[in-house]
Amino acid sequence: MRLTLSRIDPFSVMKISFLLSVAVAIAGVVVVAALWMMLQGMGVFSTINTTLNELAQSANQGSSINVLEILSFGRVLSLAIVLGVANVILMTAIATLSAVIYNICAALVGGFSSTFTDI
Repeated sequence: MRLTLSRIDPFSVMKISFLLSVAVAIAGVVVVAALWMMLQGMGVFSTINTTLNELAQSANQGSSINVLEILSFGRVLSLAIVLGVANVILMTAIATLSAVIYNICAALVGGFSSTFTDI
Protein backbone atom coordinates (compact mmCIF):
# COMPACT_ATOMS: atom_id res chain seq x y z
CA MET A 1 0.00 0.00 0.00
CA ARG A 2 1.38 3.38 -0.93
CA LEU A 3 0.38 6.43 1.12
CA THR A 4 1.23 10.11 0.71
CA LEU A 5 1.20 12.68 3.48
CA SER A 6 0.10 15.69 1.49
CA ARG A 7 -1.16 18.04 4.22
CA ILE A 8 -0.74 18.56 7.97
CA ASP A 9 -3.36 20.57 9.85
CA PRO A 10 -1.46 23.49 11.48
CA PHE A 11 -4.11 23.88 14.20
CA SER A 12 -3.72 20.29 15.37
CA VAL A 13 0.06 20.66 15.30
CA MET A 14 -0.30 23.81 17.38
CA LYS A 15 -2.46 22.05 19.99
CA ILE A 16 -0.16 19.03 20.29
CA SER A 17 3.03 21.10 20.38
CA PHE A 18 1.52 23.40 23.01
CA LEU A 19 0.62 20.49 25.27
CA LEU A 20 3.99 18.81 24.83
CA SER A 21 5.91 22.03 25.44
CA VAL A 22 3.87 22.72 28.61
CA ALA A 23 4.78 19.23 29.82
CA VAL A 24 8.46 19.90 29.08
CA ALA A 25 8.28 23.26 30.88
CA ILE A 26 6.71 21.70 33.99
CA ALA A 27 9.31 18.94 33.99
CA GLY A 28 12.06 21.54 33.63
CA VAL A 29 10.82 23.55 36.62
CA VAL A 30 10.61 20.39 38.73
CA VAL A 31 14.13 19.36 37.72
CA VAL A 32 15.54 22.81 38.52
CA ALA A 33 13.85 22.78 41.94
CA ALA A 34 15.14 19.28 42.72
CA LEU A 35 18.64 20.18 41.55
CA TRP A 36 18.71 23.36 43.66
CA MET A 37 17.55 21.45 46.75
CA MET A 38 20.12 18.75 46.14
CA LEU A 39 22.94 21.30 45.79
CA GLN A 40 21.74 23.11 48.92
CA GLY A 41 21.60 19.85 50.86
CA MET A 42 25.11 18.89 49.77
CA GLY A 43 26.43 22.26 50.95
CA VAL A 44 27.66 23.43 47.56
CA PHE A 45 26.47 27.01 48.07
CA SER A 46 28.16 27.34 51.47
CA THR A 47 31.40 25.96 50.00
CA ILE A 48 31.22 28.50 47.17
CA ASN A 49 30.58 31.25 49.75
CA THR A 50 33.59 30.20 51.79
CA THR A 51 35.85 30.04 48.73
CA LEU A 52 34.74 33.41 47.37
CA ASN A 53 35.12 35.10 50.77
CA GLU A 54 38.64 33.68 51.14
CA LEU A 55 39.51 35.01 47.68
CA ALA A 56 38.05 38.41 48.56
CA GLN A 57 40.08 38.56 51.79
CA SER A 58 43.28 37.64 49.96
CA ALA A 59 42.60 40.45 47.47
CA ASN A 60 42.18 42.86 50.43
CA GLN A 61 38.52 43.57 49.75
CA GLY A 62 36.49 44.19 52.87
CA SER A 63 33.13 43.09 51.51
CA SER A 64 31.75 39.62 52.06
CA ILE A 65 30.02 37.68 49.30
CA ASN A 66 26.83 35.66 49.76
CA VAL A 67 25.94 33.42 46.84
CA LEU A 68 22.52 32.57 48.27
CA GLU A 69 21.43 36.19 47.89
CA ILE A 70 21.99 35.87 44.15
CA LEU A 71 21.00 32.22 43.70
CA SER A 72 18.09 32.01 46.12
CA PHE A 73 15.47 29.33 45.59
CA GLY A 74 12.84 31.88 44.59
CA ARG A 75 15.03 33.57 42.02
CA VAL A 76 16.18 30.32 40.45
CA LEU A 77 12.64 28.96 40.30
CA SER A 78 11.31 32.24 38.88
CA LEU A 79 13.94 32.17 36.16
CA ALA A 80 13.08 28.56 35.35
CA ILE A 81 9.40 29.48 35.05
CA VAL A 82 10.12 32.47 32.80
CA LEU A 83 12.34 30.35 30.56
CA GLY A 84 9.67 27.63 30.53
CA VAL A 85 6.99 30.10 29.39
CA ALA A 86 9.29 31.46 26.68
CA ASN A 87 10.04 27.88 25.62
CA VAL A 88 6.31 27.08 25.40
CA ILE A 89 5.70 30.08 23.16
CA LEU A 90 8.70 29.41 20.93
CA MET A 91 8.14 25.65 20.57
CA THR A 92 4.46 26.17 19.72
CA ALA A 93 5.24 28.86 17.15
CA ILE A 94 8.08 26.90 15.54
CA ALA A 95 6.04 23.69 15.27
CA THR A 96 3.06 25.51 13.77
CA LEU A 97 5.27 27.39 11.33
CA SER A 98 6.94 24.11 10.38
CA ALA A 99 3.53 22.60 9.58
CA VAL A 100 2.67 25.57 7.37
CA ILE A 101 6.02 25.36 5.59
CA TYR A 102 5.53 21.61 5.08
CA ASN A 103 2.11 22.24 3.55
CA ILE A 104 3.60 24.75 1.12
CA CYS A 105 6.42 22.37 0.14
CA ALA A 106 4.00 19.43 -0.14
CA ALA A 107 1.80 21.46 -2.48
CA LEU A 108 4.82 22.02 -4.72
CA VAL A 109 6.34 18.53 -4.76
CA GLY A 110 3.45 16.27 -3.76
CA GLY A 111 4.20 15.47 -0.13
CA PHE A 112 5.91 12.63 1.70
CA SER A 113 5.32 9.22 0.13
CA SER A 114 5.63 5.99 2.02
CA THR A 115 5.06 2.37 1.04
CA PHE A 116 3.59 -0.10 3.51
CA THR A 117 3.50 -3.85 2.99
CA ASP A 118 1.69 -6.62 4.74
CA ILE A 119 4.08 -9.22 6.15
